Amino acid sequence: MNANRMISMIVNMVIRRLMRTGVNAGMDAVGKRMSGAGKSGPSPDSKDTSKRAKDTIRMARRIGRM
Repeated sequence: MNANRMISMIVNMVIRRLMRTGVNAGMDAVGKRMSGAGKSGPSPDSKDTSKRAKDTIRMARRIGRM
């Protein structure tokens, strides 16, 4: 395996991790915003919604790899 391919593989791994972190942070922010500012924590509905959205994103990534 040549050096160029190894470098691109490592860069892709780092980019994927950063994207995953950003998506998770964004989904958490949306969940907090949807739960309302007056509530003490996220409601069970927002947890279900964010989990469903994360699962959908994960499935879309799998489909994109094929």
